[in-house]
Amino acid sequence: MKWMRNRYRGLIMLSLLVLLTPLAGHVQSASDDAANGKVGTPLAPEPIHIQKARLVSDLLSQHHYRTQIIDDKLSQTVFDAYLDALDRDRYYFLAEDIEDLSRYRNRLDSSFRRGELTAAYQIFNRYQKRVKERVSVAKAILNDGLEGFADDDRIELDRSEAKWAKTSEELDELWRKRVQHDALTLRLADQEWDRVKEILTARYERLARAANEHSPEDVFEIYMNAWANTFDPHTAYMSPRLSENFDIHMRLSLEGIGAVLRSEHDMTEVVELVPGGPAAENGRIQPGDRILAVGQGKDGELEDVVGWRLQDVVDLIRGPKESVVRIQVLPSSGDTTPRVVELVRNEVKLEAQAAQSKVLETGTGDDKQRIGVIKLPTFYMDFQAADAGDRNYRSTTRDVRRLIAELEEDGGIDGLVIDLRGNGGGSLREATELTGLFLPGAPVVQVRRSSGDVEILRDSSSEAVYDGPLAVMVDRFSASASEIFAAAIQDHGRGIIVGQQTFGKGTVQNLVDLDHFGLRSRDPAGRLKLTIAKFYRVSGGSTQQRGVVPDITLPSPVSPDEFGEDAVGNALPWGEIRAVSFRRERALDTLLPALRERHESRSAEDKAFQALLDEYAYLRSLQRVDSAPLTEKARRAERDRLQAERLEYINRRREIYGLEKLDSIEHDLLDKMPDTLLETAATIVADLRDLASLPAADIEKTLQARGE
Repeated sequence: MKWMRNRYRGLIMLSLLVLLTPLAGHVQSASDDAANGKVGTPLAPEPIHIQKARLVSDLLSQHHYRTQIIDDKLSQTVFDAYLDALDRDRYYFLAEDIEDLSRYRNRLDSSFRRGELTAAYQIFNRYQKRVKERVSVAKAILNDGLEGFADDDRIELDRSEAKWAKTSEELDELWRKRVQHDALTLRLADQEWDRVKEILTARYERLARAANEHSPEDVFEIYMNAWANTFDPHTAYMSPRLSENFDIHMRLSLEGIGAVLRSEHDMTEVVELVPGGPAAENGRIQPGDRILAVGQGKDGELEDVVGWRLQDVVDLIRGPKESVVRIQVLPSSGDTTPRVVELVRNEVKLEAQAAQSKVLETGTGDDKQRIGVIKLPTFYMDFQAADAGDRNYRSTTRDVRRLIAELEEDGGIDGLVIDLRGNGGGSLREATELTGLFLPGAPVVQVRRSSGDVEILRDSSSEAVYDGPLAVMVDRFSASASEIFAAAIQDHGRGIIVGQQTFGKGTVQNLVDLDHFGLRSRDPAGRLKLTIAKFYRVSGGSTQQRGVVPDITLPSPVSPDEFGEDAVGNALPWGEIRAVSFRRERALDTLLPALRERHESRSAEDKAFQALLDEYAYLRSLQRVDSAPLTEKARRAERDRLQAERLEYINRRREIYGLEKLDSIEHDLLDKMPDTLLETAATIVADLRDLASLPAADIEKTLQARGE
């Protein structure tokens, strides 16, 4: 789905428990005027906003990595981005509004440099008016009843590229479909019609209050991020409120679910799960799911949170440690049926995020080999303990060093897999030092700043901790520090990379405190998260957009076209600089053709692998679902069909593994099957060990024989 492509735009960390974003949200308030259709005083910028706009303009144009002239062309991009932030799905503005407001389309650049913000606030005031009108229409539709749809009528779920409605009547029809869709979503969550009407009435009134009670700072935040995001998706303006939240470390009394959340217009979306957190451990909430409601305790009423400001949703999810919170989510898989997930709040322990090891045995009889696996959820370091002088502080490198020693002592290993699937990054220092366990003293990564200055980071180790067969396992969710480590291993020829092309996040951000620039205000000014550098591999190519391409590709349920840095608008391009002088191990180059051939031959006959291949292809097809039925009969029929198809794929694999078939898709999330891809990676490492022991002539003969 198209909405997945913008998933990482403007993410801001609040704590290890929940992350926030400075995008357009909605304020939850007690005002009755907006709900009754009354619009407050038109908003206008305050003097501090004029100062901050000039400062942000200077910082972006002079210090961002991307040299970009603030001109009419960029003004057009910002104009579209601002409208998208307010009304991405074209449910509020009319075509005549866009035509009228387009007088600002080529004028935002010069006004931005001067700190002139009139256009931003006039556009928002028009939006505010249209929201009031649409809420009145939505409530009238609810009161009149939801009828008149045929079983083949459908609603377009993503209207971000649709044309603006030309008339109010055309927009009324779009809202009639939207209200019906919202109602059916609640009906499939087993809500009675009276309760559906009650929930939706409150939801739509909340939308009106939200638009009516935005502050001048709220509008400034949305508009500044329209500018910031045109430079790259990781650059963002952080309001004073968000900056304050950024510094909060929630401990003891308030705990969360361990998730990365963002506000995407009226919805709260799960972007990423924090390793070791309650949500990740539960397994029933996935990235891309959208939160519809939150309930306290095992039996508390679910409170609809559609249209809530992200901060308010976070506050509702948080609570005392070991207390229960129930979250109703709309899955990202294409299924329009909500599900309720019960979680126990807890803090994310460093131990739960720490590296863990196990041994997989491959082959049979005399050919049996022990392959060590080290799962690394994140690149972590206990900075607080290290700064305090604790010599025993925890870190990725220290833990992996210890785990390798334990694997060697406990029966030994014939090969090693470093599993970085789902590892979104972390400490750059740890990525560099971990590389040194396998490539002591080697250059690891280049960091190029906008000035052109290049710094080469290398490990200072003098001796390898492990020098045997090595594979690094990655997927589309492996990013940043994970990509630095995997790229170094690949460039030096130290090991093979297996899995999927990684995310492609190869940029460096810095937080700039706007209070340090002498603004004339006693109140905090906020911060600017600014992209200042890019990572480059020692071979010269950037990890930006392209990420790390595996030597042997394994199937994925995620389409690379829908998720990754190259699927995000305005991402910095891939680039190349001079390679570092380093020594590459060439032995692996001669083994790769035979290694790939063995894998392809074996996987073609592996029933479990083929079943997973088919299942992942099916899941990728669901990501392209962009519409939903508009009658309850058709919606339930589609829900039942999708769940039956999914269950069929699940049971096919369960049967192959000798497991009992399931009668419900919900059970699969609690009953884990063997990790087919990890087993495949372990077997590839075993092949690597075997091939490395053969003379080159024997390998060539084997390839020729199989080619014939």
